Amino acid sequence: MSHRRGSLLLVAPLLILALFLVGCPKRPATSVAAAPPPVAPVVAAPPAPAPAPAPAPAPAPTPPPPPAAAAPAPAPAPAPAPPAPPPPRPAEFMANPNLKEIHFDFDKYNIRPEDAKILDGNAAWLKSNNNLVLIEGHCDERGTAEYNLALGERRAKSAMNYLVAQGVQANRITIISYGKERPVCTEHTEACWARNRRDAFLTKAQ
Repeated sequence: MSHRRGSLLLVAPLLILALFLVGCPKRPATSVAAAPPPVAPVVAAPPAPAPAPAPAPAPAPTPPPPPAAAAPAPAPAPAPAPPAPPPPRPAEFMANPNLKEIHFDFDKYNIRPEDAKILDGNAAWLKSNNNLVLIEGHCDERGTAEYNLALGERRAKSAMNYLVAQGVQANRITIISYGKERPVCTEHTEACWARNRRDAFLTKAQ
């Protein structure tokens, strides 16, 4: 019994020493800490693009037009009318005692009332006979040749229009102006000039 106690007394200091050695902390080793890696700068991200507008709805398809009716074939062009025959020459006309002359005031070409009655008689004869008629327009000697040619033509046209209004066919009538070139009186008096301001009517059988 005393022998075990003595052994314990010897072992106890050894255990205490061992515990002391084990429990004493070791001095930590000094280590150099590695530098932290460089931090990349934060770059702000660009703003996100605005969303694209929604596409407009496609228009409804237009229905195709109904098929057009076939165009009628163009009518054939009418045959050209034959050219009108040239008017007869004045030399082919002859004086006709059934057709009376009419006269005009100075520098005028309108039909006077007394001359309208003469034209009525001329129109009646022409409608009863199928002759062609030539109306000659004349002037007195006063004025230029060019002016009187134009005035004589207007006088012949006035008589022609009157006869056509009375029922004479226009295609039977030819007009010509002689101006002051064919006077029936050569005296330089008013009475003579009045005789020269006239329309004469000549005819030709068809």
